[in-house]
Amino acid sequence: MDVHRCRFVPYPPSAINALAFSHSSSLTTSSKGPPTLRLAIGKANGDLEVWNPLRGAWHQETIFRGGKDRSIEGLAWTQDPEEEDKNGFKVAGRLRLFSIGYSSSVTEWDLATARPLRHASGNYGELWCMAAQPRLQPALNEDTMTINGVEMGITRYQSLVVGCADGSIVLLSTADGDLQFQRTLTRPPKKKARVLSIAWQDRHFVIAGHADSTIRVFDTRNGQQLRSMSLGAGPQGGPKEILVWSVKCTADGTIVTGDSTGTVSFWDAKTYSRLQRITSHKADILDLAISASGETVFSGGMDRRTTLYRQMAGAKPGEKRRWAEVAHQRFHSHDVKAMAVFETKKTSIIASGGLDTTPIIVPIREFGREHHRTLSSLPQQPPIRSVPKKGLLVSWWDREVSIWRILRSKNSHAAAGVLEGLPHPPDKKLMAKVLLRGEESITSADVLQDGSLLVVSTLSEIKMFHLREKLDNTMSLRKADLPDELAKVGAKAIQASPDGKWLVLTTTNNKVQLLRISKPESPKEVPRFLPQLINLRRLPRKTAQSNYLHGSLGAYDRSISRTAFSADSRILVVGDLAGYLDTWVLEGNEDLSQDPPVISPDNRRRSSSSSSSSSSSSASDSEAHPTLIYAQHWRRNPTARLIPKLPSAPLIVSFRPAALSTPLNVLTNGTTLHPTRHNPHPHSHDLPRGEARLFVLTAEHQIYEFDILAGKITDWSRRNPTSTLPPDFRAIRDRAMGCVWDVATSSPSSPPSTSSTAVAAGGSARERIWLYGSAWLWMFDLSQDFPERRPNGDATSEGDDAEQQQQQHAPQQKKRKRREEEIPPPLARIEDSPSKKKNKRSADTGKGSGAGGAVPAHELNAGIGRSMRRTVGPAGEEARIFALDDDDDDWGVTDEEEEEVALSSSSALLRMRRGAEHAAKAEEEEEQRKGGKSKPYWGTYKYRPILGIVPIGGDDGGKSSGVEVAVVERPMFEVELPGRYVGDQEWEGRKDEGDLV
Repeated sequence: MDVHRCRFVPYPPSAINALAFSHSSSLTTSSKGPPTLRLAIGKANGDLEVWNPLRGAWHQETIFRGGKDRSIEGLAWTQDPEEEDKNGFKVAGRLRLFSIGYSSSVTEWDLATARPLRHASGNYGELWCMAAQPRLQPALNEDTMTINGVEMGITRYQSLVVGCADGSIVLLSTADGDLQFQRTLTRPPKKKARVLSIAWQDRHFVIAGHADSTIRVFDTRNGQQLRSMSLGAGPQGGPKEILVWSVKCTADGTIVTGDSTGTVSFWDAKTYSRLQRITSHKADILDLAISASGETVFSGGMDRRTTLYRQMAGAKPGEKRRWAEVAHQRFHSHDVKAMAVFETKKTSIIASGGLDTTPIIVPIREFGREHHRTLSSLPQQPPIRSVPKKGLLVSWWDREVSIWRILRSKNSHAAAGVLEGLPHPPDKKLMAKVLLRGEESITSADVLQDGSLLVVSTLSEIKMFHLREKLDNTMSLRKADLPDELAKVGAKAIQASPDGKWLVLTTTNNKVQLLRISKPESPKEVPRFLPQLINLRRLPRKTAQSNYLHGSLGAYDRSISRTAFSADSRILVVGDLAGYLDTWVLEGNEDLSQDPPVISPDNRRRSSSSSSSSSSSSASDSEAHPTLIYAQHWRRNPTARLIPKLPSAPLIVSFRPAALSTPLNVLTNGTTLHPTRHNPHPHSHDLPRGEARLFVLTAEHQIYEFDILAGKITDWSRRNPTSTLPPDFRAIRDRAMGCVWDVATSSPSSPPSTSSTAVAAGGSARERIWLYGSAWLWMFDLSQDFPERRPNGDATSEGDDAEQQQQQHAPQQKKRKRREEEIPPPLARIEDSPSKKKNKRSADTGKGSGAGGAVPAHELNAGIGRSMRRTVGPAGEEARIFALDDDDDDWGVTDEEEEEVALSSSSALLRMRRGAEHAAKAEEEEEQRKGGKSKPYWGTYKYRPILGIVPIGGDDGGKSSGVEVAVVERPMFEVELPGRYVGDQEWEGRKDEGDLV
């Protein structure tokens, strides 16, 4: 594979200003968290990211795009109380997300449409902080309570409290699914000290930190101020006022504050007197996080430190427990601005972020025994496209689109010294740049494969630009006009078909719509869209109902996340976050001699009304009277209901490139169907007959392949389940971002396929797919079956079948691994331990506390009290070192033995599925491997961080040894960041900033 490493593509990541988990910590929950658990990340450019922890997989599900001069400065989740349906069953309350940022408005977001749902503003200043009221515990069933002799009602809804720049504190109600002003707790004081931080001590008391060295306590039931606590004057030679940047409360009500002097203070829950203070930072403390038990506190500040505090027992019996700084570590390379905590019995993590744009997950209970986890600051779906035949690369960010040309020089790989002293020709050229008017950011963009049309979408409109190359190797760009009913549609995502005749839109309400592109005869003319908008209806699905205490995300799970066309552009598939796949096929044969449909105003209104209706009658009517465009129409795949639901959301959905003997999108008999008296709307019912194998990779890195037209899993997928994938690939924690196909023909005269949208014109001799994430690149050869795996992870050969069968019938013996196997250095940085032994903190993403993996035992410096050696037998040949604090007390059968049994039965199932065909080909494949045949997989960690990989370069007649791609990298050292704090004995470029101090 020929690779162009590109670092010139502009995509500046944005700083993280706010973090919030959708659920509060609960130490009574035995699982890793509810299935509706999400992490919201607010960015300085107004973007809002929603992450799914997914039992440690950490999948970025969606991004709510911001706009010009917008910023997210605070986030809060609430959950409406559960209700009863008409049958008396409890229905989970809806989870709601709110944000603030550089305005006097609180915004509620519609999770399903990725758009603001409502705003609440009033006659108060700019909002600086926000906090959600704790949920009412199920044990409290009282409807009323008495305060000062007055009976007051108790609402089960969570209120919001916001602090303003003018010193006022406002209470907002979320009752009845609305967001309304409730009351003002305090009026602006004379000094108008800003409210910098705010937190709930319980459901009735609010703690606010101000910019005048003061912490104030308010009762939300009557608006009275209960106490004012002063931090005193500022440090000598510094500002007179101390800024209280963060205030939090422990489970027992203890107040914890962090201020601009780098001091953490602890205050009594009842007397509000300061119990203790610890100066642990060299600069301002910007945020605090407290564990669910209240015994662990984290602080993050401008000095890049994340500091851990724990309550320590007194030196003498009877002495009070005091807080102490246990350790600090620099996980971030810049200011730490936001932190959030979530804990259950099996999950204990803290998420942090700041100006370095990178979210980091740190273990709490396993701090020091597990690695931290660094998530990618780049989007899960790459914001780049390409035109391989013309060497064009299209990228976008915020409101800007750039079009580059990658130049392929014949002398680029010349021997050293040949070009010495001569100027090198440029390897790239900026052909055009587009800056959109308006305030909304770009949600998606695509370019036709002939490079003639660029389509850009925001949430409110779609814009089209005609691209035309000139003789002087420049490009002219002209905006094309669209009908008003099309230009104002708006879309979350758009994608053009491989043949350039269709454009699929994913609207904000997750509807699928298609537009027909009419190409002109002359390249100087502008392509146009036919005014007919085709609405494709998805199958009604029932999402899994979770516990009513976990809350509901509503229609968010049905949000469309992936879209793909087949190579012949006659099959369309979309996938949603719930794991469902909906498919449609293009029926009939294209007849360009027919006139395009003419849409009258009445028909347009009828079409728009039917698109908003979801009744079965309208769906059946559209099937009975389809919209014909050049004698073709889109219909639901007849086998769509047979395609099973995926276990998690799809990350990659791509059809295999395939050979087509005859083009199927034109008439083969040269005749046209004419209307008759009994059939006034004739159309052909021919279905696609081309390649219909769909490759799918889920968020948990499970691989499937479906035959869409047959509605079943392919034979290759049955023979190669996820368990046969290489252990190193299954151990990768960074999720996949995209794929590139590398399919070549056996005939030198046939052009190779260079992408998932290309079609090979002959029999395939090379059938590879390249998968990539932000820090890895893997190749899988789909023309071969993956080797079967032994229980220890090693690949087996056909010669080992007899031995495996004997082992299956032999009595199972307990075995212990006597040595640790090494993992390549790149995996050692990403993964937890060089040991492949499965335990409670193994390399599996489904185990551990939810952050990184376990620190190897030889790096723990374990002493007495942490681990011990267990010896079995007189000679001590069976020995085991285990942790005393390991909660796995099942010594009868180890996880290793359970995995051995599971893999043994999996191998037997594979042999049964592969059957005689596998037995006949195994010996031949083994000989070919010994004779130098390539392995069915290969991986590298050379490129990072990867923004995206796209095919680039024209066809070379099948003579190339592989696909030619552009690997777009965005290393953080090239991102311009504001100046950071550098303390005493620190210097720029220090390489050991992440070492534990």
